[in-house]
Amino acid sequence: MAGTSEGEHRTGLLNGFAAYGMWGLVPLFWPLLKPAGAAEILAHRMVWSLAFVAVALVFVRRWAWAGELLLRPRQLGLITVAAAVITVNWGVYIWAVNSGHVVEASLGYFINPLVTIAIGVLVLKERLRPAQWAAVAVGLAAVVVLTVGYGHPPWISLCLAFSFATYGLVKKKVGLGGVESLAAETAIQFVPALGYLLWLAARGECTFVTGGTGHAALLASTGVVTALPLVCFGAAAIRVPLSTLGLLQYLAPVFQFLLGVVYFHEAMPAERWAGFALVWLALILLTGDALRTARRTARFAVPAPAGARAPGPAGAPAPASPPASTPADA
Repeated sequence: MAGTSEGEHRTGLLNGFAAYGMWGLVPLFWPLLKPAGAAEILAHRMVWSLAFVAVALVFVRRWAWAGELLLRPRQLGLITVAAAVITVNWGVYIWAVNSGHVVEASLGYFINPLVTIAIGVLVLKERLRPAQWAAVAVGLAAVVVLTVGYGHPPWISLCLAFSFATYGLVKKKVGLGGVESLAAETAIQFVPALGYLLWLAARGECTFVTGGTGHAALLASTGVVTALPLVCFGAAAIRVPLSTLGLLQYLAPVFQFLLGVVYFHEAMPAERWAGFALVWLALILLTGDALRTARRTARFAVPAPAGARAPGPAGAPAPASPPASTPADA
């Protein structure tokens, strides 16, 4: 049994590294789709993601949730909101990468845990521990420093962070699995996305038609690029603790940041380094507090009596680490 458990944990870690690694390296992919513009790439991502996920669901025969969803108008409405928010997130991210703003885009996912905490306080009326307040304060200071450095607020970073934090909040209320949720969201996106592509084709501006077979294949592969990391993330989420996923999630923005600086040679003047250093300090405070809380919770946990029923999700303690996120922008 121990060997099986260790093997499952190792499989989970490998899938976690694969998921966040793919999300971290995806800035290398979007420039390959030029001369397609960000809007066309976004539309193809919506269309081909639905095609890929639909095939996957047919293969595993998981369709019961779709009929149930149609009978729940509130849940369907939340899925529509999630689809709208992630459309903004995807579109801004693709435009940012292909316009030479990879570093600023990576900043959005560094500050996302801080924005998630802020939304928890403002929307869900959650109470923060002192270290979490300190992390949020340092994060705000970082935004001020970066605003001075850029000459304007880091709008790309803020848009990505707030849209993804909002997406996470809505997804929490929806309660669907990753693949099912992606299928529902892309089903809502499909008609307007396909309509836009047909409009481009009628104007002779659709690069899927005019760009050759190789270019068309790359555009079609956006479905795989979107769904495959989610499949790996799902395999990791059921095999490793949430605290581990909470640490692994920083791999994606770290890879993106390094690509922006080392590969794309984006400028990093002193004030931007100072701003990023403050963001990283805030994340160290947040992660340290999460790990301390996890250890304290484990130390004082009282074993359930023999034969007692294990508490369900409603009785589970709040995650001790920053919530593990799935960078759906990537």
